[in-house]
Amino acid sequence: MSKHDHTAIPAAKDLGLLSLGVIGVGTSGPVIAASVMPVPSLIFWRNLGGAIMMLPFAIKNAEWKSKEERSAILLSSFAGVILAVHFICFFLSMRFTTVAAGTALGALQPIFTAFYFKFRGGTIPRRAWGGMFVAFLSVLLITGVDFQISLRNFAGDMFALLGAALAAVYMLIGSKAQQKLSTSTYTTACYLTCAITSLIIAIATGSQFLHFEARQWWLVIALILGAQFLGHTMFNLALRRVSPVFVALIVFFEAPVGAIIAFFWLDQVPPAGIIPGIIGLLIGCGIFVSRAKAAEVND
Repeated sequence: MSKHDHTAIPAAKDLGLLSLGVIGVGTSGPVIAASVMPVPSLIFWRNLGGAIMMLPFAIKNAEWKSKEERSAILLSSFAGVILAVHFICFFLSMRFTTVAAGTALGALQPIFTAFYFKFRGGTIPRRAWGGMFVAFLSVLLITGVDFQISLRNFAGDMFALLGAALAAVYMLIGSKAQQKLSTSTYTTACYLTCAITSLIIAIATGSQFLHFEARQWWLVIALILGAQFLGHTMFNLALRRVSPVFVALIVFFEAPVGAIIAFFWLDQVPPAGIIPGIIGLLIGCGIFVSRAKAAEVND
């Protein structure tokens, strides 16, 4: 397999999409914290709304006629199942361990992605690994992470780690599926499958998914427009041209964005380390995208 540089800086257009994506996913935590809707139901409505938004564009593209396109749609559906399980793991980690610990461990997603490409022969220079490590330490500083020693917290930590690995798998599958499909077709199939999977889980667990008060539906709309459309869909648009390693790296910024939104909206005082953490995060990402020496590229 030929080597590919997964640390290359994206074009300005894709950097703009990734910036919107960071803002979008950054709204997820505060909105979820404000909602009392059961987890599977919230995931169901969020992804159903996202699928409905993208469906008209998918129908217009009519990308289901060739065998390759149909295979890519099946792959997109598989990504939707992975996405649903990722969401379940993420929310369970929030219930079993601290939000800080779960968020920090969830930030390991780009490292899982980088390991995959390194194993496949992709180019991940040593300097890029160092940048990811600095960025991860900065996320720990931002969240004020306080890992606790108990069986319950350990279970939550494991859910967070599994969620990070599944997020990396979801992004890798999405990158491959979009080699044959437009983003609208991919996201429609992916989000719809995620919604169906979540609905099955909601029914199996006896979770209420109808008859909520108006405020809960407004929060669902906010989640669809923010985390789903501006977040996941913008990331998926960038994935057509940008390495999943770089896209996953941007997820590190979800922690400070979410903390800032929670401060202004929910009056949650941000951790003392948020300012130095953001600075460290920028430094880590700067190290990641800086060009390594030729000797490092051949490692």
